[in-house]
Amino acid sequence: MDAHDNYFVLFGLPVGFHLNHEALASRYRELQRQYHPDRFAHHPEEQQKAVQWSSQLNTAYEVLNNPVQRASYLLELARQPISLNTSIADTDFLMSQLELREQLDEATSGEELLSLRLEVEEWIECLAREFVIDYDDEDWQEARDTVRKMHFMSNFLADIRRHEDQLEDDDDYDDIDD
Repeated sequence: MDAHDNYFVLFGLPVGFHLNHEALASRYRELQRQYHPDRFAHHPEEQQKAVQWSSQLNTAYEVLNNPVQRASYLLELARQPISLNTSIADTDFLMSQLELREQLDEATSGEELLSLRLEVEEWIECLAREFVIDYDDEDWQEARDTVRKMHFMSNFLADIRRHEDQLEDDDDYDDIDD
């Protein structure tokens, strides 16, 4: 079995930012069943190939299933690689991030965290739409900047979720004390 060079081709999906998540998941499960290493237990050489293939499938699925990774991958396919560690030069964006960070630091209730999470999720959706426009227009510099912003906001969203989990854990602990 040959490894596919293109994750979209591997899963039988059109190349693009928007994709059918159900089709992706379905094809992933189908390929995992077909090439699961346990199916080749009596053929060590084939089993080793299946382990490598399974690992490639997992990587491809993770990349396509994550909007930031998918956008970065699209840029790679377009020969416009991106470094997510490059700083963001948009001062308005950075100022907005400072304000959001302050809101997170000051949030004391689940409602405040929920409101902030919804705002950030909406922001990520807007950035995704902006990326599609930049990508379609082959405005590679803007596309890279937009992906960096998506990456930044996705990390911030993860911070919000950690705060939500911590608040929930604290509430569970308080319930035990009562």
